[in-house]
Amino acid sequence: MFEYSFMQNACIVALLISLVCPMIGMFLVLRRYSMIGDALSHASLAGVAVGLLIDVNPIISAFCLTSFFGVLIEALRNQFRRYAELVLIIVLSLSVGIAITIISAGLVHTNVESFLFGSILTVSSTDVWSVVILSIISLTTILWLYPQLVMITFDEDGARVAGVRVKLINYIFSILVAATISVSIRIVGILVISSLIALPVATALQLQKGFRRTLQFSVLFSFIDILTGLFVSYWIDAAPGGVTAITSVVLLLFVLLGKQLRLSLGQRQKRKELKA
Repeated sequence: MFEYSFMQNACIVALLISLVCPMIGMFLVLRRYSMIGDALSHASLAGVAVGLLIDVNPIISAFCLTSFFGVLIEALRNQFRRYAELVLIIVLSLSVGIAITIISAGLVHTNVESFLFGSILTVSSTDVWSVVILSIISLTTILWLYPQLVMITFDEDGARVAGVRVKLINYIFSILVAATISVSIRIVGILVISSLIALPVATALQLQKGFRRTLQFSVLFSFIDILTGLFVSYWIDAAPGGVTAITSVVLLLFVLLGKQLRLSLGQRQKRKELKA
């Protein structure tokens, strides 16, 4: 399996995705911004369509256009404070409208199915380098802004009082989300990127650990989800995006079941101690 260059490229990209997605997803989930990730993942289709139209690497074009939409969401969010969900509808309508117009008009002569569902066959060496560069930039920025991001996540008003440049960091974070989505397109696919950002974090939260331990477990679960999806999709000849999404949900259910069993055993043990 690993003698094929496309599989080697896919594994490199998958490893980077398993690290970047949960690190961004942790802050999105805790701030209850998961739907922003979903909106931007669908908006990335416009970036892919534009890239194919002007013959630019779709990952780079998706990053550029998704970054624009991420900044637009943050700007509009300040204008629609009481109706924040309207911002997502506006961005979704604009981005998906652009994508559908370009694709349906026949201006793009490349099959976009691999971008929608993910594919291990279409990951080129150019894509790998694009993902590596965007991942390094994302991880470096997260580490640089980590204390400020944690403060904003738990108390945005308190962070503002403490002198943190909340507005600027929110704009930077929007671009980080765009970068995360862009690096995931080739393997996971546009339609299920949001599940990879949110579900490993949701699974790790069930363990009820501290912030750093939850982040570590999120990366571990993301690693399991992506590699399982990659290998299973190779053997059954299916799109890795769908298999990865199913794996994410199954792992979450497994952890929830284990948590419930542990609580039941704990309650049973307490009743035995009370009877004794």
